[in-house]
Amino acid sequence: MIKEEERLKRLKLIVNSLSEKPGCYQYLDSNGRVIYVGKAKNLKRRVSSYFNNSAKNRKTEILVSKIQDIKYIIVPSDEDALLLENNLIKKYKPFYNILLKDDKSYPSMCVTNEYLPRVFKTRNIDKKQGTYYGPFSHQGTLNAMIDLINKLYKVRLCKKPITKDGIEEGRYNDCMYHHIKKCNAPCLGLQSREEYLQQISDIKEILSGNTRNLCSKLMDEMMECAANEDFIKAESIKQKYILAKEFDEKSRVITSTNQNIDVFTIEVDENRAFVNYMHVTNGCINQAFTFEYKKKLDETKEEILSLAIVEMRERYGSKSKEIVLPFDIDIKLKDVEIIIPRAGDKKKLLLLSETNVRQFRTDALKQADKLNPDQRNINILKELQHKLKLDKIPMRIECFDNSNIMGQDAVAGCVVFIGGKKSKNDYRKYNIKSVIGPDDYASMREVVYRKYTRSIEESTPLPDLIITDGGKGQMEVVRSVIEDELQLNIPIAGLAKDNHHRTNQLLFGFPQKVIGIEMDSPLFRLLTQIQDEVHRFAITFHKSKRIKHTRESELDSIKGIGDATKKSLLKQFKSVEQIKKANIEELEKVVGKAKAAIIAQAFDIKK
Repeated sequence: MIKEEERLKRLKLIVNSLSEKPGCYQYLDSNGRVIYVGKAKNLKRRVSSYFNNSAKNRKTEILVSKIQDIKYIIVPSDEDALLLENNLIKKYKPFYNILLKDDKSYPSMCVTNEYLPRVFKTRNIDKKQGTYYGPFSHQGTLNAMIDLINKLYKVRLCKKPITKDGIEEGRYNDCMYHHIKKCNAPCLGLQSREEYLQQISDIKEILSGNTRNLCSKLMDEMMECAANEDFIKAESIKQKYILAKEFDEKSRVITSTNQNIDVFTIEVDENRAFVNYMHVTNGCINQAFTFEYKKKLDETKEEILSLAIVEMRERYGSKSKEIVLPFDIDIKLKDVEIIIPRAGDKKKLLLLSETNVRQFRTDALKQADKLNPDQRNINILKELQHKLKLDKIPMRIECFDNSNIMGQDAVAGCVVFIGGKKSKNDYRKYNIKSVIGPDDYASMREVVYRKYTRSIEESTPLPDLIITDGGKGQMEVVRSVIEDELQLNIPIAGLAKDNHHRTNQLLFGFPQKVIGIEMDSPLFRLLTQIQDEVHRFAITFHKSKRIKHTRESELDSIKGIGDATKKSLLKQFKSVEQIKKANIEELEKVVGKAKAAIIAQAFDIKK
């Protein structure tokens, strides 16, 4: 305890001496490892907040308990702090910082630095080899681009090194690619280097997303050839123009801007964040990625998005002067304008990015559910806990329902779900004993009292949540038994139906309030599954009792006549009325003299 007091005292001395200027701070553990890196406009104020008890949550408390030393770096501006934070996180990979889950290697296109450059797809980046374009997250887009390049141009496909001296000295032989007309053989001097490099320049425009510029250039060349009456060349250029134009129109998302724009959107859940990044060049999306971040300290959307913007722009070499976002964030980047669009083309791009990030999140959750279905149920129950503001996850849920017809054969059922799954061994059936006539409230009162009185007596588990298959009235009946009579503290919810007898509301609290749940959500599906199950269970019990009741006959009241005798008689005579009409001899043939005499006496059958 003394050591802990000394640690906090020493850290607070460091905090009190911090500058109020912008900068980055680093928390170190007992081994001198950097466990967290953060940025701040005001270093002293930001770091002090970690040691303010009123501002700490559980995760922050754990982090603070590990801190043994604090280092910091003062920088000139907020932007510098943001950039420095990104570099320090990449350098130290601190345990408590959000981490990018990047387990994919997307392909890029490389244009080599050779005398006669090559163009090829690769996943390995070596900046010394050439210029790289991409990476490309969508394989179809990349393949369409490669297909366009192959149709427009015939750049060399061989990997042998080609030099100026080698061409002049005739060192190279004719190859297969030239024979199948996939290469114009610049290595043999059959195509000039100037023309070849012009093709490479056009390819770079395509890979940069500047197909609009290429179309304009091809149109000018075609018109110039036509003016010079070089119609054969004009026709050849026209075919290239048509291909480039078709590709441009298919790949275009917006048509009214020539700007280069970065678009970012974000979706978060309890432990993860998903950020979509789109880079738009001349109206075409030439880069689009969604990345998953693992949250460590309940970081806000704004904090995560700020880090993602810096990381993505650096990673993919973006120099865009405009960044489109769904909401404002408290960062400033030099010569960059942040836009939150309300309408128009940029709003359409933002909506497209949001669609992508939501779909990615949905797919990631589905994949996680398949790998760990139990965790999926726990996540749903955590959501229910959050919506109802419960003290703990409702691992054990019990639900009640009554069933009767005009008060006849009244029964009730209780189903139990543990961890979001049916626990059929814990299901219970109840015959209503104290209620006469159709009184659902009184029936519910009896069943709930019997159920939990016995649970208390036998020390069996009590539920974390009780759900009634009914609205406010049923909830109040259950509450009066649980709280007023039994003095138990168990949360109570109710599932209410609309005019079409479809469940449409979750009620909670006293006075009851409607808890908002999307009707296509996993949580709503779990609640309706519980409701359907208790309804099925109670109805099935009621039907079995009613069938048994209707099958009872006057034969059941005759002492000495068992089920076997009754079956034999009904098989022979078909009904009790026919048995009554039979004579003693006919009865004796079926059941013998002794039982025939008993039946004859009961039904007053004469010999």
